[in-house]
Amino acid sequence: MARETGLEQAIEAAGGVGALARALGMAQPSVSTWRRVPAERVLAVEAVTGVSRTILRPDLYPSRDQDPALDDEHEALDEIDAARAQEYQLLALLLMKAPTAEVLSAIAGLKGDSSPLGMAHIALAEAARAATVDAVQREHFSLFIGVGRGELMPYASFYLTGFLHERPLARVREDLAALGIEREAGIPEPEDHLGLLCDTMAGLISGQFGAEPAHAQRIFERHLKPWAARCFADLEQAESAQFYRAVGTVGRLFIDIETEAYTLDA
Repeated sequence: MARETGLEQAIEAAGGVGALARALGMAQPSVSTWRRVPAERVLAVEAVTGVSRTILRPDLYPSRDQDPALDDEHEALDEIDAARAQEYQLLALLLMKAPTAEVLSAIAGLKGDSSPLGMAHIALAEAARAATVDAVQREHFSLFIGVGRGELMPYASFYLTGFLHERPLARVREDLAALGIEREAGIPEPEDHLGLLCDTMAGLISGQFGAEPAHAQRIFERHLKPWAARCFADLEQAESAQFYRAVGTVGRLFIDIETEAYTLDA
């Protein structure tokens, strides 16, 4: 069966099926079977290829021309949520796997304004331009995997109890099960891993899970707010961190913004 136009453009932008799979941290045969970009992969594919989500999946992300019913206020709100989801997806991508050359190239093109988060984006782009794939892979291993364990333990259970696989993980699993969200096959990390929680937030905010916006706030308040900013701050200060020091700054500032925004909403 022929591939949809959006997927074909993404494959071309990435430099082939194999390159797209590597950028996403997936096996090439898995991507080869796609007829169109899966809903849960749209934001990640957009991030690593630069192909807009409205092209990748116009059925999920209609443009204003396709759906004139989108008024200016609705469109503005969509842009804010889309930016939030993309930020979470970027953090998830970098925390779960060492970035490939394609991902580093995409991050090197990040722009920013004069806000603290905008300046952090600029610093992250500079770090990506200065990094090499081999160096970042070694850095990721030292920080998150290590021999025995990594320098950081990015799990809610560890940060909240000092141990792995404790009650915080059980609470995450309970809340995700209630929303019908299951861990993707082939991912060894438990659900309270910071990268997986960021990925969950991206899916909730973008509407990929079909949940109400209040569910995203509940997941954030219960499973990210109590510890995520501390973890990102620790990443900024980690001995092995070079490229990932900039990732830590982006994550810490973004979590602070999310915390303030949800507080104002409440």
